[in-house]
Amino acid sequence: MNNARLSDIAAQAGVSEATVSRVLNGKAGVSAATRQAVLTALDLMGYERPQRLRQRSNGLIGLVTPELDNPIFPAFAQAIEKALTQHGYTPILCTQLPGGAPEDEFTEMLIDRGVSGIVFVSGLHADTTARMDRYTRLTDRGLPIVLVDGYNETIQAPFISPDDRLATRLAVQHLVDLGHERIGLALGQRRFVPVIRKIEGFRQTMGQLLGVTDTTDLIQHSLFTVEGGQAAAGALIDRGCTGLFCASDLMALGAVRAARERGLSVPGDVSVVGFDDSPLIPFTDPPLTTVRKPIGSMASAAVETLLEVIGGTPAKNLELVFQPELVVRGSTGSGPLVNR
Repeated sequence: MNNARLSDIAAQAGVSEATVSRVLNGKAGVSAATRQAVLTALDLMGYERPQRLRQRSNGLIGLVTPELDNPIFPAFAQAIEKALTQHGYTPILCTQLPGGAPEDEFTEMLIDRGVSGIVFVSGLHADTTARMDRYTRLTDRGLPIVLVDGYNETIQAPFISPDDRLATRLAVQHLVDLGHERIGLALGQRRFVPVIRKIEGFRQTMGQLLGVTDTTDLIQHSLFTVEGGQAAAGALIDRGCTGLFCASDLMALGAVRAARERGLSVPGDVSVVGFDDSPLIPFTDPPLTTVRKPIGSMASAAVETLLEVIGGTPAKNLELVFQPELVVRGSTGSGPLVNR
């Protein structure tokens, strides 16, 4: 490696060129922290590590996610992959596409490749109509698995979830505090566990805060997409809702579109709250108020619990639930005036 490259790496790592040279040549006399700083600089700048410095992987871990159109899933995948890499494991990302390989095919492929474990994100475990024996077969054969965003009491494995009921309460409380009384909930298909939990939270909160006992006309199911959000929100707005909580940020963007196509402004006429706080959401027009899913903590917990099972801790049915956080931006405002 020439001196120009050495100086670049030294500057990036905050060390001398001599130190970089010692690390690259495998010489002694360099602390572990400094050695790691140099290797990290090497990786960040796109240089290939010398063969002697390449870490041998502890094993392969499968990561099965839904399609990556929703930016929350790439964010999840990146966070989980980063945590796995820090523990010396090599992630294998399997992304499900409409019309592509189903989850079960990915699972068999990963088993054939000898993975040490699998993390499932928003998979069939979240679908109350799906058969769960696909997972019990894995745990019965001793394959460590962790399931993110969903829950089923029959599977002897760790589950990692956000508190969907609390997420709904945070959104509804925010809209009530702003003066909204006619509040609607736009979400995905009824069969999914996070949807069921959000509905439970919505009904309970609307009853406690506004005395609403019949929420039938205030709940609209659709798809977890911009178009789905637009359709669901449009129906809720047409029923007189001035505040909307949408079960994903993409749905919330569709809700903004639905309001505008009716000649209404956001947040002037309709307030919209999303869910996830996926990347780029702070830069929407208007910047979206949303309930942030704690991706970093959930990803770390998923990897830590998986590695515990890989390390010999007996797998058992438990759910780790993580608290979401309301992030107030520009898509929510005061509710309609009493005399309007």
